[in-house]
Amino acid sequence: MKQSTVIAPSILAADFARLGDEVDKVLEAGADWVHFDVMDNHYVPNLTIGPLICDALRKYGVKAPIDVHLMVEPVDDLVGMFADAGADSISFHPEASRHVDRTIQLIHAAGCRAGLVLNPATPLNWLDDTLADLDLVLMMSVNPGFGGQQFISNVLDRIRRVRARIDATDYAIRLQVDGGVKTGNITDVAAAGADTFVAGSAIFGADNYRDVITSMRAAVDQAG
Repeated sequence: MKQSTVIAPSILAADFARLGDEVDKVLEAGADWVHFDVMDNHYVPNLTIGPLICDALRKYGVKAPIDVHLMVEPVDDLVGMFADAGADSISFHPEASRHVDRTIQLIHAAGCRAGLVLNPATPLNWLDDTLADLDLVLMMSVNPGFGGQQFISNVLDRIRRVRARIDATDYAIRLQVDGGVKTGNITDVAAAGADTFVAGSAIFGADNYRDVITSMRAAVDQAG
């Protein structure tokens, strides 16, 4: 069952000198979620943000869902920290967790939606024993670690295959895509079966956030 469209700008591409204002503006422009790309310079070769930024945005007054993508190893300790800081959903890479099912349970016990992240070459069979317990599947359309990368086109087939897996169940699972998503390719991504779209530089690098988000929604609608 395909769900309503969600646009989730990644604050990795925002101006951190005025982050609260940036988040306000992108939400006013029509964004649905605020996406956090959390990198640890261990699981991925980059270092970004932690729970303090999440907590700061909540204290600043951000009410929108905060969607946390953990590119970290190990995972479990940060689950509670981000949940306490105000995260609504937390996704992680199965390769980074010693006990994947336990991590999913921890996320749910903390009151958050749980997501599993699949890199472009991660086997889809990670979903065999986890799909029933997930709230979202995040398909990476770039290799994790850096923003601004180009979309890997063969991920479209992987999205179709995961869409088919989800549709074969009765579960309300979101299918999210992250990496190089922009107005020029979001129709193809939606047609493949995605319903939740992460975009960083495509939105925050634009002069007018509303124009980009509106164009993205129109392009998704074209996919039917």
